[in-house]
Amino acid sequence: MKLIDGKELANQLKEGLRQKTDKLAAEGKRRPHLAAILVGNNPASESYVRNKVRSCEQAGFESTLIRRPADVSESELLAIIDELNNNPAIDGYIVQLPLPDHIHEQKLLLAIHPDKDVDGFHPMNFGKMAQGMDAFLPATPYGILLMLEHYGIETSGKEVVVIGRSNIVGTPMSILLSRKSNPGNATVTLVHSRTKNLKAHTLNADIIIAAIGIPYFLKADMVKDGAVIIDVGINRVEDATRKRGYRLVGDVDFEGLARKVSFMTPVPGGVGPMTVLGLLMNTMKAYLGR
Repeated sequence: MKLIDGKELANQLKEGLRQKTDKLAAEGKRRPHLAAILVGNNPASESYVRNKVRSCEQAGFESTLIRRPADVSESELLAIIDELNNNPAIDGYIVQLPLPDHIHEQKLLLAIHPDKDVDGFHPMNFGKMAQGMDAFLPATPYGILLMLEHYGIETSGKEVVVIGRSNIVGTPMSILLSRKSNPGNATVTLVHSRTKNLKAHTLNADIIIAAIGIPYFLKADMVKDGAVIIDVGINRVEDATRKRGYRLVGDVDFEGLARKVSFMTPVPGGVGPMTVLGLLMNTMKAYLGR
């Protein structure tokens, strides 16, 4: 098995972005600028945003973190979004999810201007993507496409199974890999919690993208020899031997599959770093598009 090292690839691509941004600065131009809105103190969200801020520094981007307490009003957040929409110094921004229950998540996401929607969640960007038009791609699927391309994993004519149908990963991933593009031109099956005999589908797959959010869901007996496995899952499981009391695992039984597959991503260090890289690539795209 060959490990798909998302962390190393992300670092390489961030270095390329750094060279571009340093050149812009040397020419007297401003650097690309990414902002993030963080509500409350969810530990996972805190970690994700820290990684994004650190990645901006590594890529030579400017970054702004806007923090608000968990009891912030919806109207205040909408006012912040309106301000960011109209700030020419901000190229793109994200609203870190999940949000507190009293905030209408979809209402906020719809308020983000599509030209600054570097997470690729706005229906306008999603619709353009579905029709093969130029758009900001959702960050995780974008990162996965970059990994497949870098490692020379052929998708044309291949059987791909995507496990999970979220609007963030599963559904856009199935659309992107079926498009006339490279990577793409695959025959894609989207399976989920209501799929009958799911194992029959995964056993037929040349490439499996697991994004169902269940630890160790994909087992060795569900995968054919030589398949390519992309593990999107990030799940916390209790582990008394760890200082934090838990460890991060994917949706895939990594140890059970290691000797059976041709390529596989680890968790952590696989898709996660490439998701952040996709966000940076979209920010650069927003910057250059002005």
